[in-house]
Amino acid sequence: MDRGTSPRSFWNGLRQILSHGAVTILAVAIAFSLPGFANYILNEWWPEVENNASLLLATEIALASVLAVVFNLATVAWDHRQRVRTARLVSLVHARNANPGWWSRRRERALVNQLTTARDAYVLTLTGYDTLVAEDSLLRPVIGKAYEIRVMLVNPVGQGLRQRAESLPSEVTVLTLHTEIEATIGALSALRKYGKKVKLKFYDEEPFWKIVVLGDYLWVQHCHSGFVVREQPEYVFALQHTEPRHGLFVPSYMIFLNYWNDPRHPEYDFDTNELVYRDAGGRETGREVLGLPIDGSSLPLAPQTAEPAQAALLRRSAPDRTAVY
Repeated sequence: MDRGTSPRSFWNGLRQILSHGAVTILAVAIAFSLPGFANYILNEWWPEVENNASLLLATEIALASVLAVVFNLATVAWDHRQRVRTARLVSLVHARNANPGWWSRRRERALVNQLTTARDAYVLTLTGYDTLVAEDSLLRPVIGKAYEIRVMLVNPVGQGLRQRAESLPSEVTVLTLHTEIEATIGALSALRKYGKKVKLKFYDEEPFWKIVVLGDYLWVQHCHSGFVVREQPEYVFALQHTEPRHGLFVPSYMIFLNYWNDPRHPEYDFDTNELVYRDAGGRETGREVLGLPIDGSSLPLAPQTAEPAQAALLRRSAPDRTAVY
């Protein structure tokens, strides 16, 4: 948590000064109290205990209890020290379980507030709604401040999205996933109007990871089959500038780059509402209409009914893929 704090921060410096002052005062108080305490134990307490069997037994029990507590605390501190060293090795700076309490959300909010404005934001996710559209998203304001934003979503007309929808609870359907993708495209279109450099690509396979990269921090969640992503534990890794090979920041970041640079994944053209296919050399090989509105306007998330309405993606007729020679 302290990794993102600026070393020149006024409050950070004041906190360090106060902590050092408190430790110094405590050490001086202990040093001055030791002679008096030792004199009391040797000259007053021990002679009285030596002649009183009940008091001697109580003293032995109390001393044994204190030693047991001290040794247990030492063991816990040693175990925590090992865990801290392990967390530092993998560059884990924050972790939260599904449905976190207010304290975990407060820590995560504090971490987000420590982030400086990231120039680049990279997102690999399912529909992007929880990250880029939802009002309670902690990362949405930070992503909105980035200059270059790269987003990868599951292809709304691909087999991967249908497989994902079939594995989720009955209230999550292809229709709801489609409308979430439409809302995400609308949010990205709005960012483009503010002068942001936004790129969007789609992948066809069933999602496995959700990854968000903001500057030197990376959020990752596992897209477990049968479970909604927001119900999965979330881990935050930081880049170690001195040892970039250490930790899971770089391997997770490479997952996003491998997805992004894969020529099988088409790029979305916001101006023409088309999917643009390219070869390994970056040359355009074909286009096809996605079926989404060009301006990215979305429909409200409709509740599940006995006969659900067809999603906007499926209501629009899409011509065959156009080859470019």
